[in-house]
Amino acid sequence: MQALDLLRQGDAVTQATALLLLAMSVASWVVILWKLRLTWGARAQLARSVAAFWQAPALAEAPARMAAFDRRALARPLAQAALAWQLAGAGPGALGGQGSAAARLTRALRGALHGVLAQLQFGQVLLATVGATAPFVGLLGTVWGIHHALSALAGAQQVTIERLASPVGEALVMTAAGLAVAIPAVLAYNGFGRATATLEAELEGFAHDLRELLAGPPG
Repeated sequence: MQALDLLRQGDAVTQATALLLLAMSVASWVVILWKLRLTWGARAQLARSVAAFWQAPALAEAPARMAAFDRRALARPLAQAALAWQLAGAGPGALGGQGSAAARLTRALRGALHGVLAQLQFGQVLLATVGATAPFVGLLGTVWGIHHALSALAGAQQVTIERLASPVGEALVMTAAGLAVAIPAVLAYNGFGRATATLEAELEGFAHDLRELLAGPPG
């Protein structure tokens, strides 16, 4: 209740700053929870799904075997792209169906890999932006709050430390709020960045193995 009272007592700039920090916090926590759900156990699932692929008797049966393990759909899109390439063959007319078989397979795997990586990297820019800007937004609220408090006290006949401490302390809360928004975003950005880099390396290795299996080594 005290935070709401402070928000109601502030002017439009203070309220807008507080609402901006609240929006940044909500957005970053939504992304954090979504990415936790996406990456939790993803490395183990990826290893099991890749193992299921190599145990399949044929490429046509591999995506179905992987589905039981790849609940996040990380490696399965690559296998499905390889199967679609195998079934399509060279198509007449369209540029996408022309060229060597290896080139067409590379395009198919690259497109599937980019789609999976875009899913893994979703929200990283938002977390980086919140982590970098939230402290300065809180500092803006602090500076403006102190300015507002001093302006209100300027016309007072008697200024005591007690009268000055309360509004200045309330303004400093904005700095703490900015840090409270920024710190989880920075920690999440670093943690998810490491997890994404590990998954990306494993997926690129799987795509390379698929290309060598179906089209032979490049060159």
